[in-house]
Amino acid sequence: MNFLAHAYLSFNNPGVLVGNMISDFVKGNRKEDYEGEILAGILLHRSIDSYTDSHPYIQDIKLYFKKDYRLYAAPIVDVVLDYFVANDTDNFETQEDLFIFTSNVYAQLEKNREHLPEQFKNMLPYMISQNWLYNYRTETGIKNSLMGLHRRAKYMDSPDHAFEIFLHHRAEIENIYQPFFTLLKKHAKDNFTLFLNS
Repeated sequence: MNFLAHAYLSFNNPGVLVGNMISDFVKGNRKEDYEGEILAGILLHRSIDSYTDSHPYIQDIKLYFKKDYRLYAAPIVDVVLDYFVANDTDNFETQEDLFIFTSNVYAQLEKNREHLPEQFKNMLPYMISQNWLYNYRTETGIKNSLMGLHRRAKYMDSPDHAFEIFLHHRAEIENIYQPFFTLLKKHAKDNFTLFLNS
């Protein structure tokens, strides 16, 4: 899952949100630099990713991209899924609800800047100024995110075809996303409680 999904699956806990958002930037044993709710968020993020990457529903979505993008199918699917998270009325009833949620995420991250790894801290102004989290709801937001993935991925081919695949198979992907995300929310909620209490 990508940034918006991880933010949403932090269940409005500020410390867990910080850990969930920075987890990919906390390498190896650096997680031991954190404790409490932030550590719980880091562990929750990794649990969400592990569950997602191995789930049969997600394997089905990856098949749309695997022929052309091979190992990059997984991060492409992570990006694409945020489109459905953003447009899911079970998550955000209105666009205004999504806007308020994403604004609160940015505010919490800014408030906790001292806990952010340097790489994430450097990225945050771009995330905020371009409103990545809110704009995942649009085709343009997904296209821009795929372009960002392409810039970071050394051997990934042009993302234009990935975007075309997303548009062509959007309905089929949504039909897989819906039951999957219901299962993922339960998994995340169970582990949210487990990690906070451990």
